[in-house]
Amino acid sequence: MTTATKTRRPAVVDLPQSAVKALILHMPGSAKLRAVVVDAPSPLPPSAQTAIMASYVGETSADLALVLLDAGFLSKASGSDSRVKPTDVIVPALLESASVLGVGVLSDALEGDASALFADPDSGIFELLADETVLGWYVIRLRSNGLPGAEPYTAPLSTEGRMSRLNEVEMTLTVEIGRTRMPIRTVLNLEVGAVVELDRAVGAPADILLNGRLIAHGEIVVVDQEFAVRVTRILDNAEVTVR
Repeated sequence: MTTATKTRRPAVVDLPQSAVKALILHMPGSAKLRAVVVDAPSPLPPSAQTAIMASYVGETSADLALVLLDAGFLSKASGSDSRVKPTDVIVPALLESASVLGVGVLSDALEGDASALFADPDSGIFELLADETVLGWYVIRLRSNGLPGAEPYTAPLSTEGRMSRLNEVEMTLTVEIGRTRMPIRTVLNLEVGAVVELDRAVGAPADILLNGRLIAHGEIVVVDQEFAVRVTRILDNAEVTVR
């Protein structure tokens, strides 16, 4: 027997808090960690210049940085296996942290200077504690449309809702009336008045491409003394090809 439930719109999620909670649950080592929101430490510790940094691009994008006061922490966690890089052992924790942002892709975790991230007022800074000992800091800066400063995240209701975010994204629409192949020597010998034959018969429909992907056919028309294309056929998914 299946019980029907009503779908409620999720409340606004505090993503930085959720991200750091996921991080500390999956950090290597046996120490029980907790995270506290703080201002940027002043002065910044030298280890901020060798932070473990990554970027996440997806439904909600972010810049992530982990600063550890113990420079040997990751080396201890990676053990004696020389094939394991110290940064590799932190990747699972970063992945779990980024997963709360929604579907997306995490970049490689690399050492970098996190000073600018600490200084950005849009960054959330968390002090990582084991008992009362400071182990380091986790910094997360949400991005909106690829730029720092995201609005509070609300989980979308449907795929249509997620896709609506792309409405203002510009794409290149190309109309192609034909193609041909020729050796470089022929191209170099082209002169004004030369005729290049295309692989398309007179009256054949033109191809309409979106970012290089064939999506429709049409015919060339003139509108207000300018060329245009009248769409005559939209291709279905099985017919769509990349040029």
